[in-house]
Amino acid sequence: MSPPPPRFGRSRRHVAAQALDAALGAALDSALDDCELVGVRAALAQGRWQAARSLLAHTRDDWDRRGHQVTVLAREPYCAAWARDWLLAEPDSADAAVLLALSLVQRALRGKEQPALAREVCRSAAASVPADPTPWLGLLMLEQAGGAGDEAVRLFDEVRARYADHHHAHHLMVARLAERHAEAGPDPLHEVYDFAQWAAEQAPADSPLAILPVVAHAERYRVLAAAGHEPPDPAASGHWTGGRARQVMKAAFDWWLEWEHEGHPRRLVDLNFLAHAKVCEGRGAEAAALFHRIGDHATEAPWSYPDRDPYSAFRAARDSALGTA
Repeated sequence: MSPPPPRFGRSRRHVAAQALDAALGAALDSALDDCELVGVRAALAQGRWQAARSLLAHTRDDWDRRGHQVTVLAREPYCAAWARDWLLAEPDSADAAVLLALSLVQRALRGKEQPALAREVCRSAAASVPADPTPWLGLLMLEQAGGAGDEAVRLFDEVRARYADHHHAHHLMVARLAERHAEAGPDPLHEVYDFAQWAAEQAPADSPLAILPVVAHAERYRVLAAAGHEPPDPAASGHWTGGRARQVMKAAFDWWLEWEHEGHPRRLVDLNFLAHAKVCEGRGAEAAALFHRIGDHATEAPWSYPDRDPYSAFRAARDSALGTA
């Protein structure tokens, strides 16, 4: 009987596969480039909620950052259990209440919790911290998953009443509005474009909401492609090459050149949308400048639109733009 083949080949393939999985996980990490947040999330996964306590205490009323941090921590599978432990130790902790609320929202979105309970806990957290838009952000996330359109608008207004330029909430509303009237096909006067332009104009000159019209364009492509009105390859779609589209892309890119915010917690979301748009528009040099800023921090949206592997699409677009394909 011949001896079994040596195992080093299989081991190397296994190591390579593990390395690829690790790279993919890091590239699509919702924490983006926030190393401190990554460390706090790891501590929370081990039941050490004190790190989350310290992080959120320092965030205070930086609402975009707080919303980003809480949302990322809430995605940790055992976050709800550790947030409940935190509340047992500190029953009056508003931060623990908000973290529990968002963790139940994430569980509800994964089908692991009843949406009614998540809504109840979000409303309780909102009552305990009236100035904080984060519990209302959680309620808006639940509505994005299939609630009534009018209710989503009302919840968005609740967020804006507390922080008018809330980045994540505006992105959620653009995604929701883009889904209206998909059956009608392309419409350059669709309401999502008006909303995005209005929000960009209402925001301060240095606000990253200036990128929102680009986000609206990508979200509308997602909806139209899913309905069969646009090709599944966004770069092959005329959606990105019309006069209006080019004007939107140029205005957003010019804003980035003048106002780039290296400290905004969700700036890489904007840069991914803008790079995707420049790739689809065929502006390789401008896309390359954005990819240099993005590094390996790909985001699932919009690279997954309409039904693609996001990391593969991101890597292919980046390699082409940087001349390394």
